[in-house]
Amino acid sequence: MGRFHLAVPVDDLVAARAFYGGVLGCPQGRSSDSWVDWDLYGHQFVTHLAPRSLAHTNPVDGHDVPVPHFGVLLSVPEFQALAARLRAAGTEFLIEPYLRFAGEPGEQWTMFFTDPAGNALEFKAFADDTQVFAT
Repeated sequence: MGRFHLAVPVDDLVAARAFYGGVLGCPQGRSSDSWVDWDLYGHQFVTHLAPRSLAHTNPVDGHDVPVPHFGVLLSVPEFQALAARLRAAGTEFLIEPYLRFAGEPGEQWTMFFTDPAGNALEFKAFADDTQVFAT
């Protein structure tokens, strides 16, 4: 199984630790005064101190999807548990958790929110993993 490595800019490592470690529950790996490694569902994810950048959106399924964004494909139970955890933490969703493309190829649960630095995250779940790349 392939894994990704992704690095994103953050403007506050204390806030990043509270969000990624506390709210999302990611185990912390190596760190320095300017970056922190995280275990994001088995993937290496790094938050680096850097200035914020401008975000854009594209229309998808009646929602303004933030670009750029990143996230992880979860099982449906993992997705529902994370959505509950985010709600309990008072997370403000850009797009509330919902079932996208219901009854169509690529049917998936999805949700969008931002980290404290404004990076957009999308977490999604497919009941049928063979639909990830369905057209």
